Amino acid sequence: MAKSARMIDVAKLAGVSIMTVSRVLNGSANVTDGLRDKVFAAIEHLSYQRNEVARSLREQRSRQIGILVPYLFDPFFASCAHVISTVARQHAYSVVLSTSNEDPQTEYEEASRMLRRNVEGLIVIPSHPQTGQSPLLADKFKSMPIVALDRPIEGSGFDSLLVENQRGAALGTEHLLSLGHKRIAYIGLSDDLYTMCMRHRGYNLAMEAVGLKPVAAICSSALDDALVKVRELLSSKRKPTALFCANNLTTRHVLHSLQTLGIYPPNGVALVGFDDFETADLLRPGITVVRQPSELLGRTAADVLFKRLGDSRKTKTGKSTVLPVELIVRGSCGARIRHK
Repeated sequence: MAKSARMIDVAKLAGVSIMTVSRVLNGSANVTDGLRDKVFAAIEHLSYQRNEVARSLREQRSRQIGILVPYLFDPFFASCAHVISTVARQHAYSVVLSTSNEDPQTEYEEASRMLRRNVEGLIVIPSHPQTGQSPLLADKFKSMPIVALDRPIEGSGFDSLLVENQRGAALGTEHLLSLGHKRIAYIGLSDDLYTMCMRHRGYNLAMEAVGLKPVAAICSSALDDALVKVRELLSSKRKPTALFCANNLTTRHVLHSLQTLGIYPPNGVALVGFDDFETADLLRPGITVVRQPSELLGRTAADVLFKRLGDSRKTKTGKSTVLPVELIVRGSCGARIRHK
């Protein structure tokens, strides 16, 4: 059996020190591109694979982080998780990924499982606590660096990465108002969720600012429920001429419901959604959305966590960062789009 290559073999072939090889493998910036290329060429030539178990025991570090999101069928959550895992690989870390299904008890159990696996930190899109306090505030998690993504964890000292939810909803609603709509209905999930609450508030403020009465339909995440709510809205005496959907799941369900009813925006009703999604610009007409920077959000959350992991002072005061959103105008709102 051929003898496995060692780090010293890589160093000799590349003509560098063992420390330089270690720095390259750990993603250190203190290595020139030329030396890094030599090390990687030697690694490939020797088919070198380091012993991660031995390394973890030696360093007393697992070199793993946890990612905990509500579910993965939402493109926004999946995109954030993908970007975080990419950044983790750049730091020579692996990820443990799980879902909470928006359930605090499941969230607690999955976070506890990650703790037992010795993850060094956790990035979480937290569920809404049913008892008024997040399960992640339990004493057992106090020593773990945690970054809250998309939604804050109230009462914690955790870092949080958010977007302009209220402003974004107001931006989308104001765009429909600028097109002449006065009967605009809001469709979203439960206001128990931080993002839904803030977006509902942004819609309300935009409507009230021009003296109009807000109209809201709160749905579950089930497609059938969206169809019921859309049918009720469009069969009312003062049926809306425009709809503002609070996230991409709602937008997709509303689009499906409208098609079931034989309505194709902007004909019959105009439509704006919060969250972009992969096929939004492939539909004809495309869907006007308030786009939040999911990739930047995930990347920044990962950067914040790794900065925490590298902070020898272990400061406990978290920082809240709010990223901007932008309105992407396509055809579903009824605006005339100039194609270049």
